[in-house]
Amino acid sequence: MAFDKNLDKKLFSETKEFETTKITVGVYSYNDGEKKLQISRENRNPNTAEWTFAKLGRMIREEAEAVMPMMEKSLKEMKKD
Repeated sequence: MAFDKNLDKKLFSETKEFETTKITVGVYSYNDGEKKLQISRENRNPNTAEWTFAKLGRMIREEAEAVMPMMEKSLKEMKKD
């Protein structure tokens, strides 16, 4: 079965923007299934200023410190029913 974007529900999302990157923490439910946490990164293209998806990979301390509270909020959302 192919992924259908219409079945993917965003239940929570928060983004923290840094100089050249932004990290988003979200909770999603696909086809009313189990709630799942997603952490993603987007980098700003220096030539166009457009945001492009990038592998999250490693985080610097400031990024990790910003992500932790967003993850806590996400966990609270995941406990809701």
